[in-house]
Amino acid sequence: MTQEFEQISIKPGFMKHNGGVLFKTVSDTEYVFKTIITKNHLNAAEITHGGFLSALIDAGAGTAAHRTAGNAPCVTISLDLKFIGASKLGDEITGFTKILKKTNTLVFLFCELKCADKIIASASGIWKILKIKG
Repeated sequence: MTQEFEQISIKPGFMKHNGGVLFKTVSDTEYVFKTIITKNHLNAAEITHGGFLSALIDAGAGTAAHRTAGNAPCVTISLDLKFIGASKLGDEITGFTKILKKTNTLVFLFCELKCADKIIASASGIWKILKIKG
């Protein structure tokens, strides 16, 4: 499995514009991703904006679904988020994704975001595996 983190935000788009996401495969069912909080990730209360945390989970867990699906394209069907704690400027946020089940067409997973070993958000989601006709 992947020993080092790799930058997955290589194409122009939202996550690359916002600093990118580093990703690592731990096992066939476990994945880790991370990023550092910068000033543009903060809300008016000077903590990380929930929308950014949502996008981070969608990107990191979505990449886990993609890898689990044999690198087939996947799209988010459902993403249920719980915001539990806060993070601030300079914090490293790490996401831990566990694949719960994969079918021929769907990936079910659970994800936790942690900052300094404290859970700041959790999510459960379902991704649709797209079958691209060529």
